[in-house]
Amino acid sequence: MTGVLPSQTIETMLQSGEISVDQPVAEGQVQPASLDLRLGTVAYRVRASFLAGQERSVKDRLSEFEMHRIDLTNGAVLEKGCVYVVPLMESLALPQDVQAVANAKSSTGRLDLLTRTITDGGTEFDRIAPGYTGPLYAEICPRSFSVLVRPGMRLNQIRFRKGQSILTDADLRVLHDRSPLVDGEAVIDDGLGFSVDLKPQSGTLVGYRAKPHTGVIDLDNIGYYDPAEYWEELHASDGKIILDPGAFYILVSREAVHIPPAYAAEMAPFLAMVGEFRVHYAGFFDPGFGHDAVGGSGSRGVLEVRCHEAPFVLEHGQVVGRLVYERMSEVPEQLYGAGIASNYQGQGLKLSKHFKAT
Repeated sequence: MTGVLPSQTIETMLQSGEISVDQPVAEGQVQPASLDLRLGTVAYRVRASFLAGQERSVKDRLSEFEMHRIDLTNGAVLEKGCVYVVPLMESLALPQDVQAVANAKSSTGRLDLLTRTITDGGTEFDRIAPGYTGPLYAEICPRSFSVLVRPGMRLNQIRFRKGQSILTDADLRVLHDRSPLVDGEAVIDDGLGFSVDLKPQSGTLVGYRAKPHTGVIDLDNIGYYDPAEYWEELHASDGKIILDPGAFYILVSREAVHIPPAYAAEMAPFLAMVGEFRVHYAGFFDPGFGHDAVGGSGSRGVLEVRCHEAPFVLEHGQVVGRLVYERMSEVPEQLYGAGIASNYQGQGLKLSKHFKAT
């Protein structure tokens, strides 16, 4: 059966050794359509980001680029603007018909913590070839905030896929007619388009901009930090804001998105021609996201936006990204938000879970 592999298949892969772990699997590590990956005990500070390249190992490349290594056992700070490589506790021995894709977790992306997976022989970030056998590494570059990390922390996740499972635009229209994917007209063009909300139903708060000089964030501290110490509020009364080059923003989609239980989705950037910015780091949407969410069907997507070379005017309703939907090989036994303490079900504009609710 082709499609994205669900939680029960991931459990089987763990038992069979197709996924190996240095430490026993943690509670909640297996998600509806993905597996959280855990940091190991050492971080390598490197001179620059790199890919292993064909027929080369990450370990060999580390000997070229390593500046020093950091023991994470008792916790250590990864500093803003630096690049680190951390061996993960999970490794793979994939069947020849299974490939994988990795992505940052939602809370990781909302901290502007660029986290990508690299592999031996890898020529792309976050893409693991069919049949790959070997270790996994996280490349971590804190962009806005320095962070305190420890072994076992879960910054990124991996999704497994067998065969071709991406829905065509025609498939998406049929699915939307049967089970609405957004609350309103669906913009379907190489995926499901979504736009930015800069005209909130109440008030003028439309987002947050990361402050440039802040303290360290301990990733184990949940609901702990005062947002005002790390973020500037963004207000708009005319439905538009100007993005500053190099700044990082948290905004929200205008649409409430729905991922039916038999499907998964990944947020992908829109065409580069739409503007000088990038709209996401964390990209996985699990089966059940926005499904019978609090307050009705659908949850809005939080947008992690970084402006590039020139100031750019972003306007209400501007299409800024798209969701690519895929079929699951079977419906997961556990859906997003259904008793698994999902942090962002039924969300609106929301910072990462490390900050106190405002």
